[in-house]
Order: sequence, then C-alpha cells, then structure tokens
Amino acid sequence: MVENKYQIGVRRFGLVNWIGFYSLYVKEVSRFLIVWAQTLLSPLVSSLLFLSVLTLALGNGRGDVLGYSFISFLAPGLIVMSIVQQSFSHSVSSLMIAKIQGNIIDTLLAPLSATEVTLAIIMAAVTRGLVILVISVVVFSLIVEIHIYNIFYIFIGAFLGSFILGALGFITGLWAEKFDHTATITNFIITPLSFLSGVFYSIERLPDFFQTISKINPFFYIIDICRFGFLGASDGSIGFGLTYLVILSIIVWLISYYLYKIGYKIKS
Repeated sequence: MVENKYQIGVRRFGLVNWIGFYSLYVKEVSRFLIVWAQTLLSPLVSSLLFLSVLTLALGNGRGDVLGYSFISFLAPGLIVMSIVQQSFSHSVSSLMIAKIQGNIIDTLLAPLSATEVTLAIIMAAVTRGLVILVISVVVFSLIVEIHIYNIFYIFIGAFLGSFILGALGFITGLWAEKFDHTATITNFIITPLSFLSGVFYSIERLPDFFQTISKINPFFYIIDICRFGFLGASDGSIGFGLTYLVILSIIVWLISYYLYKIGYKIKS
C-alpha cells in the first residue's frame, strides 16, 4: 500500500539547475562581501600606493605616454592589474579553503553539474573584479583625472580578464594541495605577467623583440583593451586582443570544467 502511494524518483531540474547555480553564486559573492575590507578595500589601497609612489618618483608630465600625462596613463593599468589579481585570488581561495576544511564534499554531493559549479565560482570572481573596477574608478576620479572614452571596452576587457583569471584560479585551486603552492603560481606567473604587461609603460618604448614577447602575454591585451576604453589609445590591435581573450577564456574554462568533472585531486 505504501509502495503504491509513494514512489522514489529522481528529481529533475531541467537542462540547468538554475536554483543551485544561483545559490552557489550568491554564496561565493557573499564570501567576499563579508570580508570587504580584505577583498575590496585592500587592493584599492595597494593601487593608490602604487599611483602615489610612481607619480612622486617619476613626475606627472603632460603628454608623456600615448598623448596623455603619465598619471592618466598609469591609473587604468593599475585598476586592471588589481582586478585580474583579485579575480584569481577569489577562485583559488574558494577551492583551497573548501579542500582544507573538508566542506568541498557539500559541493560535490549537491545536484550541480561541473558546468554549473565552475561557472558559478568563476562568475563570482568576475563579480568581485567588476565591483573593484567600479570602486576604483570612483575613488581614482577623486584624486586624478579619469578619462572615459568607451565604457564598453572597459567592461568587456575587465570581464574577459576576470573570467580568464577566475578560471585559472579555479584550476590552480584544484591542483594545489596547500597555500604554498598557490603562492608559487602567484609569485612566479601572475605577478610577473601583470608587471610585464604594460601597466607602467608603453610597449612602444621596448625593442622590437620584447614588443613581440609582450604581445603574447594575455595580460597585455586585458590592460590594453581597458586602457583603450579609458583613453581611446592603445598599444596593440583591439580586434585581435578581443579575439585572443575570448578564445583563451573558452580554453581555460574548458580545462577547469574537465578537471572538476573528473574529480582531479578532489575525489579519491
């Protein structure tokens, strides 16, 4: 009688479990909003310190770089550098903390596909990057003259940069077994690529060989596209840069999706 009345079945969520995806995304966003002083204020302070020190040391001449004063050229680069570094930090810390505390099992057992988990965490990293973008532009505009040439390129450059670094952080979080491993990636890959991407200089001043090397660096295009959105001037091809970043974002997401799907270093 009971068997006829109650039948065990599999709950269907449709092609995408939107409730689960949204819940994980909100959880990830709440995670960085709760500690906003560390996740949002700290990178802003670091960028302002860079801006102040370099401006005092090198001066603020008129028309020094790409037809703009050095401080106007520098500000967008510092903002974008902060965005990409914090996007990477969000994803990698999310996976590392979950693995160390053992609560990653909650995500693994939830009715969420690899697509939903990877995109929810990466999009939370993108959200963190875009929030930092808005806050930085507002605060910087109170100190220096911020030019806005085309907001679309500012947004798309920041979005693609945050997405790529968020996915790279996801991959690093799966691979790393302790925070020392994540520090290795940050110190030897993320930071060098950030500093050598044209944040502090125009690559036009480099020899041809080093200009070619710089144009392989995806961080260069992230900063160049956003800087074009601010100033209307760029060092490289905006069309090629957008294509390059879109392709790269798909590749790194597919890698993160595959690694999570097979349970790389998270399933015994």
